[in-house]
Formats: sequence, C-alpha cells, structure tokens
Amino acid sequence: MNARTPFDTNTLDQLKAIALQALTSSTTLKALEDAKVQYIGRSGEITLLKRGLKDISAEDRPKTGALINLVSQEVEHAYAVQKDALETADLNAQLLSETLDVTMPGRPSPLGKLHPLSVITEDICSLFEGMGFTVLDDNACPEVETEFFNFEALNFPEDHPARDMQDTYYTEVASNVLLRSQTSNSQIRHMSNNKPPIRIISPGRVYRNEEVSSRKYVLFHQIEGLYVDKNVTFADLKGTLNAFISSLFGGNERPTRFRPSYFPFTEPSAEIDVQCLFCQGDGCKVCGHSGWLEILGAGMVHPNVLRNCGIDPDEYQGFAFGMGVERLAMLRDAVDDIRIFYTNDQRFLKRFQPSI
Repeated sequence: MNARTPFDTNTLDQLKAIALQALTSSTTLKALEDAKVQYIGRSGEITLLKRGLKDISAEDRPKTGALINLVSQEVEHAYAVQKDALETADLNAQLLSETLDVTMPGRPSPLGKLHPLSVITEDICSLFEGMGFTVLDDNACPEVETEFFNFEALNFPEDHPARDMQDTYYTEVASNVLLRSQTSNSQIRHMSNNKPPIRIISPGRVYRNEEVSSRKYVLFHQIEGLYVDKNVTFADLKGTLNAFISSLFGGNERPTRFRPSYFPFTEPSAEIDVQCLFCQGDGCKVCGHSGWLEILGAGMVHPNVLRNCGIDPDEYQGFAFGMGVERLAMLRDAVDDIRIFYTNDQRFLKRFQPSI
C-alpha cells in the first residue's frame, strides 16, 4: 500500500474470510497454531496490513486502521473459540480412553501386622492381667542399667560366683554400667518404691553374650513376674504357672516339670520345662535331645532381696519368675530355630498374617 493506491476493503474482506475458514476448519491444535501464525502472527498477513498503515494518507488512516483492527479481533476471537473446542475434544477423548472400570476387582495392598514376638508378648501380658497382675511400663526399667539393680540388689555380691552364670555386656559409659541381662531390674525398682501387696509383670529386651544357636541369641525378650504379700507359698507359684502354661497353649494341657535349680535371688528355686513340641520324645536339636524345653525359671523371693528393697521378709513373702518369650513362641508357633525371629524373612512373617 502507498498513498497513491487507495486501500481495497474487498481485499480485507476476502482475507478475513480466508483466515476464518482456515481457523474454524483446523482439526488439530497444531494446524490451528499454524493458521494463527499465518494470519495474526508477528509476520502474519493481517499483521502486515497494520504495519502498512503508515503508507496510507492521513485522512484515510483512522478509518482503515479501525477496519483492520476489527478484522484482527474477529480472527483472534475465532482462534480462541476453536482452540477451546479442540482442547475440550482432546480432553474428552483422553477421559474416554482412560475410563476406570469400577466393576473390576481391586489390587489389594498388604497390611502390616504385629511381629510374632509382639503378639505372644501381648498374649502373655493379657493372661497375667486376667490373674490380677499389673504390666509395668518398660520405659521405666532401663535396658542400660547399673550393677546395683542388675546384680547387687538381686543378691549377687560383687565377688559372687553366680555372676559367671551370665556373660554380661558391659558398656564404656562407666565400669559399673551394663546392658541388663534380665528384666529383674524392674522388680527391684518397683519394690523400692512400692509396698506390698505387689503383683506385677515386666516385659522387655535383655542381652547376654551367648553363643548363637537354634536355641540361643545375644538379644532376646523376657517377661518377669513378681508377687509379694503375706502368706505366699510355693504352691501359689506352681498353681499360677500351671494355669498360665495351660492358657497359653489354648487350654491344652502340655506336660510340664519343675526341676530344682539355683538362682541367687530366689530360695528355693526351680526351672520349668515343657515337653518338646518337635521331637515327640525322640530328641532333636531344639531341645538338645532331652525331650524337654526350658521356658522359665522361678522360685520364692530370697529374703535378702526383700530386705534390699525395704520389705520385711518376716512379714511378707513372695514368688518371682522369668520366662523367655522366644522359647514360648517357638513352642506355641512350631518354630524350630530362634534366629528366624530376627531375619525379617517375609515368607516366615506371612505365616502369622491373615490371608487377604
């Protein structure tokens, strides 16, 4: 265009019609963008008309500019409408192709369950709670303990040979600080701050430098029990433990035996064995070919232990017992190797989970 050539409005109308046709007939976003660039892009045909307004005479420039702007706005509006339509169509097609069939079966997610040692610990605590015992919070009974609560208060003097019965882990915190070798420290702490009658059990982890085998491990779990009152007898101890063992195994009587034993903190003392579940009398590695598996030690609380806790042994008597949780789990759940409890083997753990 130039000042000598008048602006042809017919040409503008034809360009508008062609641009609108190109935009509205575009079937893909790519074709639509190409049409936009061709007509209203930075170098598009309508954009070039705007730039050519400088070549039109001053008196015609406002009217011509208004016509070109009107066409440009119509084309831009047509572009926006077609773009929205194409995007909506693409979204509908995507939703249709990705439709969820709610009638199809879902994919189950495996649920976490308590570890078998946690399960049997809760079962044991529940049984004794039914007999009137109170479960102590293990957080109040530290695993890192002093010799006083782990040995001396339990009638283990410093030079007592019975200390050799347990190969204890000592720490570098101090010469008298160790990892507890039994949960009996909880009994001492409780008796030192409470007066009879006392009826408690205390579950927790303990540590001993044992040779690892199918029956022993360096870390294991114990549950200690204590009953202190007037006129407590060994018959009370035996009746309590027999009732507990029967209940733990589902009310089924399993042969047990009380063997005389020695513990510095009880007198008289006994060890309780349960007939081995695995060998059926023929002997096996689990029971050491004896036909019996030791599950706990027990006895009447030694008078010195009561005195160390400020309890008069002439007025009060009591019994105590301590059991290995792993041993009981091996018997109840037919596990022939204690080490498998610590391997996190999913094949083993799934035995204790309900089917989904």
